[in-house]
Amino acid sequence: MGPVLLSEVVAASAAVAATRSRTAKAAAIADVLARAEADEVRPVTAWLAGETLQGRLGVGWRTLSRLAGPAAAEPALTVAAVDRVLDELAGTSGAGSAARRDGLLAALFGDATDDEQRFLVRLLTGELRQGALEGVVLEAVAGAAAVPAAAVRRAFMLSGRLPDTAATALAGGVPALEAEHLRVGRPVRPMLASPGSSLDAALADLGADVTVEFKLDGARIQVHRDGDDVRVWTRTLREITDGVPELVDRVRALPCRTVVLDGETLALDDDGRPRAFQDTMSRFGSDASDEGVLLSPFFFDVLHLDGRDLLDEPLRTRLDALAGLLAADAHAPLRMPGVRSPTPAQAAQVLDDALTAGHEGVVVKALDAPYAAGRRGRAWQKVKPVHTLDLVVLGAEWGYGRRTGTLSNIHLGARDPDGGEPVMVGKTFKGMTDELLEWQTRTFPSLARERPGWGVLLRPELVVEIAVDGAQRSPRYPGGVALRFARVVRYRPDRTPADADTIDAVRALLAGG
Repeated sequence: MGPVLLSEVVAASAAVAATRSRTAKAAAIADVLARAEADEVRPVTAWLAGETLQGRLGVGWRTLSRLAGPAAAEPALTVAAVDRVLDELAGTSGAGSAARRDGLLAALFGDATDDEQRFLVRLLTGELRQGALEGVVLEAVAGAAAVPAAAVRRAFMLSGRLPDTAATALAGGVPALEAEHLRVGRPVRPMLASPGSSLDAALADLGADVTVEFKLDGARIQVHRDGDDVRVWTRTLREITDGVPELVDRVRALPCRTVVLDGETLALDDDGRPRAFQDTMSRFGSDASDEGVLLSPFFFDVLHLDGRDLLDEPLRTRLDALAGLLAADAHAPLRMPGVRSPTPAQAAQVLDDALTAGHEGVVVKALDAPYAAGRRGRAWQKVKPVHTLDLVVLGAEWGYGRRTGTLSNIHLGARDPDGGEPVMVGKTFKGMTDELLEWQTRTFPSLARERPGWGVLLRPELVVEIAVDGAQRSPRYPGGVALRFARVVRYRPDRTPADADTIDAVRALLAGG
């Protein structure tokens, strides 16, 4: 059959971009994967999901523009050859590394056709990184390997790495996928909550057999312990262990040998009220050394305990195990506040208590549901009194008047659940402090995909939390819906475009929707 060429991946990527049909997108990707050799599956999968296997390579538009030269007349680059160059780029550091990196890139681009060069520029600068393609690629893997999609999704949930899951499916089929299991020390993709329109609606949907818990204004964490070794990951599976020693110490003190805990963490003031979200996130950046900000953990689920995997157990069983584990802790409570099987009045009291304590609202969870990692199903529903959406920033316009010289009015996009580009749903300049305007003006140019005279168009990388009063039908935007009275709450560095709310979530805010 021969090696897969980069041009074949480029053609599949173009086919995906040219259609809104989820089935057609998956078929285009599956066609390439079915022809890939074992060592080609992982890079092909990663690239068609908008990533490189090597992660961020620190290559910017300016560098690539400077190195761009004459293109090859005919496609000859293989997937394996390109991936070897990317490996070399990732491993090049130290004295003289800039020149070596320039040489590698110049040689790569010299061997690429025009179409291949454009694809590589978008791949290396992150412009292909849409996240929402993830689900489409999973379907494509299932099709290429001729295995059930459910088996692929579960293996992906447990491995957390889409290229690894594709390689497993294509090499070993269902038996290999089913052999994947939770491993202490390897994070799984977190289960997510869907937005609920109200507490009464969530209770009506899920029934009385639920737990109602606080929804904190914090950051999601997953903590694994194996003996004295404790490791902590964020919602996006980025390890932060070294930056959160107080969380490590609390879990290391628990009466168990192995455990995998799911929860949230946040900074509290002296009165036990949440500090600003930015204070919590200050511990998750590249410089997480703010010793004045201590994080408190609140766990709401346990996925493994002392050799027993609990993912497939109903939530009530997992909560019993969690309660037993945390009962012996003599310090501040580690358990997320809430009430199991509450009456409507008790559920309303939990919501009132959460809001009074300065938190966002509550999450209503079905007690008979297993842990559906990586999915945003109906079994967990978050209820907040103010409608908020996590949206992708698509661009920004130069301000006027007092805001002259700053990038102000931001363009907002909802995630396309079928893997397309984010769907624009509105603009806003409301809710921005002077500090935020300065940050946008300083940060956005480095993320620009185009720079029209009115502002910048951005690669889909930043997620912002937007408060809205609802939505209205509008022919102005491609999704047929626009936000009403949108204002910025904050940026969400803990979330990626794959975590953004979908266009369907925006449409659900339509009156009578």
